[in-house]
Amino acid sequence: VTDPETGEIRTAQVIVAVLGASSYTWAEATWSQQLEDWVMSHVRCFQWLGGVPELVVPDNLKSATSRACKYDPDVNPTYQQMLEHYNVAVLPARPRKPKDKAKAEVGVQVVERWIMARIRHEIFYSLASLNQRIRELLERLNNKIMQKLGYSRAELFIQLDKPALKPLPEASYSYTLVKKVRVHADYHVEIDKHYYSVPCSLLGQQLEAWISGELVRLFNQGQEVAVHPRKRTYGYSTRNEHMPEAHRQHATWTPERLLEWAGHIGSETHSYVLHILNSRPHPEQSYRFCLGLLNLHKKYSKARLNAACARALKTKVWRLSGIKSILEKGLDKQPVQDPKPDLLSTMEHENVRGSEYYH
Repeated sequence: VTDPETGEIRTAQVIVAVLGASSYTWAEATWSQQLEDWVMSHVRCFQWLGGVPELVVPDNLKSATSRACKYDPDVNPTYQQMLEHYNVAVLPARPRKPKDKAKAEVGVQVVERWIMARIRHEIFYSLASLNQRIRELLERLNNKIMQKLGYSRAELFIQLDKPALKPLPEASYSYTLVKKVRVHADYHVEIDKHYYSVPCSLLGQQLEAWISGELVRLFNQGQEVAVHPRKRTYGYSTRNEHMPEAHRQHATWTPERLLEWAGHIGSETHSYVLHILNSRPHPEQSYRFCLGLLNLHKKYSKARLNAACARALKTKVWRLSGIKSILEKGLDKQPVQDPKPDLLSTMEHENVRGSEYYH
């Protein structure tokens, strides 16, 4: 496929499927044989056929099998989940056993000779245009009379394979990545730099995550334990029912409420709380810190607490223990000394160039 702007040529891969009784052939170009391309090619193949077979026999690539084994291969969980959606069984071909998928092996050779050889000198500017051309030649291939049988693949498909296909499910398939995730100490799991909560009783457990374009579903030993809308930015998605009891006490607090309360104490306290809210990675961390800070006004006057926050802002003290120390030692009542000037930056010498030298 040629990039129309740069002229760069990008190589595509062709996935081929062949039905067992009729040799009815399907092929599609994709950018890779990676998991999503592999899975979605199956989906488009089933849609093209208008039904699904009882069994598929895939090649032994990593997108199909997580662990190759002659007798009991591990099917990739994402691939398995898609096949379960269509109620299709899978029997991966054994390593180095081409007879397990003899029809497909012949089908690949036919596609190479009948389709790829015919278009090798043609120029395509998109994957879609390449696949359009492949479909045109596929139709001709499947309608071509096979000399030994006297029938075309399309005719045999109508007679033999199509009646045996199961109907497509009513619900369309949405690509869903299946992977293992570990529950962190804060009862969240990390997926693409976003953190999703699960019941706090599952700390340290390994869960199975189903990640689609819209949802993140989390399973523990086959039982669904949490569902969240999929997020694609850094942050936290936390459900109240997943929190420990101690955390639920703060669940009704919002940044707006905390800032409003801080504003009643003073402008410096408001600025300090705003910094804390923006600096902590997890909302719970900042909420508890801010509540601890604001509750100090029960022991100290608003003026003293606001002065302590002012001092903390200037001296970059970002720990609650630091604020408490300022108040306990009465440092909030003392002026903050300006930092000493950097002698090296202000010294004058004939060998020291001023800023004007660089302009």
